[in-house]
Amino acid sequence: MKNKKLLYWSIVVALAGFLFGFDTVVISGADKQLQQLWGTSDLAHGLVVMSSALWGTVVGAISGAVPTNFLGRRKTLILIGILFFLSAIGTALSNDSVVFSISRFMGGLGIGISTIAAPTYVSEIAPAKDRGKLVALYQFNIVFGIVIAYLSNYLLKDMGENSWRWMLGVQVFPALIYTLLVFGIPESPRWIFEYKKDRNKAISILKQVNTDEDVILEITAIENESRQELLNESIFMKKYRKPLMLAFFVALFNQFSGINAFLYYAPRIFELAGLEKSASFFSSIGIGVVNLIFTVIGISLIDKYGRKTLMYLGSFGYIISLGLVTLAFYNEWKGIVVPIFFFLFIASHAVGQGSVIWVFISELFPNKLRAAGTAFGTSVHWVLAALIPSFIPFLFKEIGAATVFAVFSIMMIFQLFWVFFKMPETKGKTLEELSVSLQTD
Repeated sequence: MKNKKLLYWSIVVALAGFLFGFDTVVISGADKQLQQLWGTSDLAHGLVVMSSALWGTVVGAISGAVPTNFLGRRKTLILIGILFFLSAIGTALSNDSVVFSISRFMGGLGIGISTIAAPTYVSEIAPAKDRGKLVALYQFNIVFGIVIAYLSNYLLKDMGENSWRWMLGVQVFPALIYTLLVFGIPESPRWIFEYKKDRNKAISILKQVNTDEDVILEITAIENESRQELLNESIFMKKYRKPLMLAFFVALFNQFSGINAFLYYAPRIFELAGLEKSASFFSSIGIGVVNLIFTVIGISLIDKYGRKTLMYLGSFGYIISLGLVTLAFYNEWKGIVVPIFFFLFIASHAVGQGSVIWVFISELFPNKLRAAGTAFGTSVHWVLAALIPSFIPFLFKEIGAATVFAVFSIMMIFQLFWVFFKMPETKGKTLEELSVSLQTD
């Protein structure tokens, strides 16, 4: 019963990831239609229309620690659902690029804040032995949202000149369902102990998902960590330099794989590779399905073999697949061969970075600083996620797709070296144990 309740809470919170994934790629179906409708240049289209949600995500990631700490994890998760709901309505009903971009910006805020609040919440309720797979449910739902968005775009693409309104507006329904479900979960026990100083309530929540013996061990560890905290501690203090750098580099390499650039422009990329419009949309669905399958594989392996092992698998897969994509564009190979290389790329991402990033960042910092530390890592992630896709249409035109993917491939070689020399293994350790081991003397 306790495990079922823990799983249910984790799934409900992870549904924020579904909204994240859906919102991230649903715009790909409206990409070229919106550019033609509003007559924007490639650069303006990339920087404003297509990337307005990503700039919202940057703001959400930078500021998301504030509501996550001061409102609490649960109330912040409710706020996320409201932002997605309003974004879906606003984009579907917009009649100009300004209103559209503002509405997309609101959805981006929801994404950015969710990358802090959702992994933080689940990491704080999950036992060490299951933390990897439970936090990774967030990533599973991101990928599931991506699949459904690609499928939805494919089914709605022939709805006429306003098909983009249907593509973007349908998100109203999952946003509403998610928001209602979050009302039924409790607050994080670690947040209650740290910010409300309510030991008894924290224990009562822990007892709902742990044995009495585990509750005693957990509350003792939380108390011990709390006693060692200094007033006005910051993630930028010298002793937190190691977790700070780990969060920075895992986020940096995630985006320099090119994953968000590809997800945003999948149909455009496939058309560049010689696929006609309908086939490019259908291939995008295939990308989503591959992503989902290999995310499930990654989740099943993360607590057994560890975060570092998955990063090795992903790094090698990235290097091979991106190298092949580079060759394909350089030699102007046309047809189905390019989607196949991208399927390998997506599989590598799903097993490696995709399964690891949100788990790993949420494990690095002590309870009091977890939201702030996660906000730092996600801010790095989303600043790059906004910048890189913003310039993709321009870069494809000016330097060519082959050069762009060659740069991504080289960056993944650097990631492989970083994993080997710098990345620690975090599986099977409590959050409090990790907090002690990662501090710099």
